[in-house]
Amino acid sequence: MFSIIIPTWNNLTYLKLCVESIRKNSAFTHQVILHINDGSDGSLTWAVDQGIDHTFSAENIGICTAVNQAAALATRDYIVYMNDDMYVCPGWDEALLRRIRTFPDNCFMVSATMIEPRDTGNPCVIHASFGADLAGFEEPRLLREFASLPKHDWNGSAWPPALVHRDYWHLVGGYSVEFSPGMSSDDDFAMKMWHVGCRYFVGVADARVYHFQAKSTGRIVKNDGRRQFLMKWGINQSTFNKLFIRRGTAFAGSLPAPDERLLRREQWRAWLKRKIW
Repeated sequence: MFSIIIPTWNNLTYLKLCVESIRKNSAFTHQVILHINDGSDGSLTWAVDQGIDHTFSAENIGICTAVNQAAALATRDYIVYMNDDMYVCPGWDEALLRRIRTFPDNCFMVSATMIEPRDTGNPCVIHASFGADLAGFEEPRLLREFASLPKHDWNGSAWPPALVHRDYWHLVGGYSVEFSPGMSSDDDFAMKMWHVGCRYFVGVADARVYHFQAKSTGRIVKNDGRRQFLMKWGINQSTFNKLFIRRGTAFAGSLPAPDERLLRREQWRAWLKRKIW
């Protein structure tokens, strides 16, 4: 059904749990594709032993290049980009499929809804702790309780686990490598989808994924993604999230065009900021 792309960088214990959850909690059989950065923790050997499709780089090449390389191996109609520190809950793929079948065509971007142990104030995320790491992971309790956590479909899908049709992934050119190693690359991809006509950026409440928030961004030199987004698109990411994809608001159908008066005001502010820089 889906080609699931998972970039990983020496995070084998989380990766094993992620792939195991896909295998046992999915309603359909999916193609899993890894991009393995470095692999000195045994992840490359494990992928080969497991017969998992994968690409490989001897060093960390960042999210953008990694997902693009992995996407070249995709054989299914839909591409899902997922992090290696995620655990998919039962029914996640059925819920995504039900939602995308309501759209008039394949021009959409949808995300599963993350359940996270630490509250970051993100209105699109369910805050509920079932363990902050693998040692404390309460899998049986998660499986009992995940479906009862209240949430409605929301606007603003841009980050993983994110699903698009393969035709649109290739139409927009995948992830923009100038954003390597990856800061702000999600919003950039969403903006590219907007420019090819996408008006459905939907977070599916019934598609649930536990996210350990075991980020590897602390190990890299980050790009200045916010500034790159501003220089590329002429608006701030916050403006895109608020006026275009309406992040965190309740889903009610196709998104309207942004309010021109508010957009011009934000563009003027962005122009002034660029002049200062």
